[in-house]
Amino acid sequence: MGIIARVVLGAVAGPIANLITGGGEGLVMMVVLGIVGAVVGGLVAGTLLGIADITGFNLSSLLVAVFGAVIVILVARLFQSRGGGRAA
Repeated sequence: MGIIARVVLGAVAGPIANLITGGGEGLVMMVVLGIVGAVVGGLVAGTLLGIADITGFNLSSLLVAVFGAVIVILVARLFQSRGGGRAA
């Protein structure tokens, strides 16, 4: 259930994290960044800090996913502001 929980919680966490960071990403990008953020949040909180992980559909898992999504959104904006490395 771990990967399914991360995808579902990430899809919910993306729009919440977007509201927290005051972003203007579209719905699809919010969901994608939320899913990636849920994976990152689970990695940071569970593996590196040892405090929590995404264990199912509960409040602590949602908080971990939102935390990860905020990190991913801020990193994505950092790369966008630098031009994203796109060739002209």
